[in-house]
Amino acid sequence: MLARGLRDEGFEVVYTGLRQTPEMVVSAALQEDVDVVGLSILSGAHMTLLPRIVDGLRAQGMDDVLVTAGGIIPDVDIPVLREAGVDRVFGPGTTIRQVADYIRENARPHENG
Repeated sequence: MLARGLRDEGFEVVYTGLRQTPEMVVSAALQEDVDVVGLSILSGAHMTLLPRIVDGLRAQGMDDVLVTAGGIIPDVDIPVLREAGVDRVFGPGTTIRQVADYIRENARPHENG
């Protein structure tokens, strides 16, 4: 639903599907030359998976990629995730428009090479 909503908002969206490993997410981000990685975490593994994705992006020189997350993430975990490099965590009830506006205001388009 979010992918479709962001497409309706004018974004090019690459949806990789469910149950992707951090390495798979990083590989897809690198291959698609993305400006934003948006992750939905409902498994409770956000404190492990999200930092691994941020670290993987950095290891590939993708420091300029905006990383966002959403799902059922406890408020107490959000400052730790932000310190780990997650730019924004969207909680339940966030609208697609709010996500789109945040991306428009904060994504850092980068140049290839």
